[in-house]
Amino acid sequence: MATNKIALIRYQTIDKCLQNHFRKWTLEDLIEKVSEALYEYEGITSGVSKRTIQGDIQVMRSDKLGYNAPIVVREKKFYEYEDHDYSIHNSPVSSADLDKMKEVISVMKQLNGFNYFDDMNEIITRLENNLSKQTHQQPNYIQFEENPLLKGLEHLNRLYQAIVKKQPLLISYQSFKAKNQEPKQQVYYPYLLKEYRNRWFLLAKSRKDKNLYTLALDRIVEFYELANEPFVDEQEINFDTYYNNAIGVTKSVKEREQRVVFRVNKKLAPYVLTKPIHATQKVLEVTDEGTLFLIEVVHNFELERELLGFGEEIEILAPRLVKKRIKTRLEKALEKYIK
Repeated sequence: MATNKIALIRYQTIDKCLQNHFRKWTLEDLIEKVSEALYEYEGITSGVSKRTIQGDIQVMRSDKLGYNAPIVVREKKFYEYEDHDYSIHNSPVSSADLDKMKEVISVMKQLNGFNYFDDMNEIITRLENNLSKQTHQQPNYIQFEENPLLKGLEHLNRLYQAIVKKQPLLISYQSFKAKNQEPKQQVYYPYLLKEYRNRWFLLAKSRKDKNLYTLALDRIVEFYELANEPFVDEQEINFDTYYNNAIGVTKSVKEREQRVVFRVNKKLAPYVLTKPIHATQKVLEVTDEGTLFLIEVVHNFELERELLGFGEEIEILAPRLVKKRIKTRLEKALEKYIK
């Protein structure tokens, strides 16, 4: 049974009233208090009906929300808790709710390492601690791919907040191509965080040359928020769809997708059918030799790596440049084994 915010305000207000045993509460009194609370918290001026409050009391008495509130009526007029120590806030959690919460915690623990929000760790810890008092611990039944040695995850939360708040950043970055050089510092305007194969990347524009860069978080040495620097927004790019024509994260604004045609042998074709290489994947032909596929993506390093991963099970037919690149890389790999 779904419970919305307005209903919760009503339940909590009724609960607060009935905890006050120094006053006798009529139905009209409860209606008045609930109406005041709805106005105070939600700006609702229409009040609440008698039928609604009667329905709320029935829900609180029942097990629908796990309350089982001991609400009784005295003298056919006054509502009160038969147990003076009762409150819906200290009522036990139902076994069904416990099972659901344990499943959620199991999932949240896997995401915990990404540290999206600082408060999330504390919330998970409190939930887990409270549940462990009422039930036995259970093993995790879902596991996410993760790399405990991966660097840069500690930057995620601050970078996310910088994007949301449109905060320019002074980033010290050590690129793979300049390992022996000192990290370079530049001012960037951050727009998007992107994950690919368990690595995280920041899409940001440089103040210096106005180009869009994809920065690997594990290559960011440190960064600082620039409070007095004006933020330059990106108006021409829709970041919701920016990577729709790419495998991975490597692409430029001006790059356009190509029609990549490849044949997968009969043995591996079912795998590619059930786990498409890209969302644009289509079947062009099915023969005794295998299945002919088409994807429309930009030509980048990640595309080549994806295709090379199929080894001898795949044949690239078009475009000519992609076919040539795959052939060249396979020949270089072969040289290492025939020396």
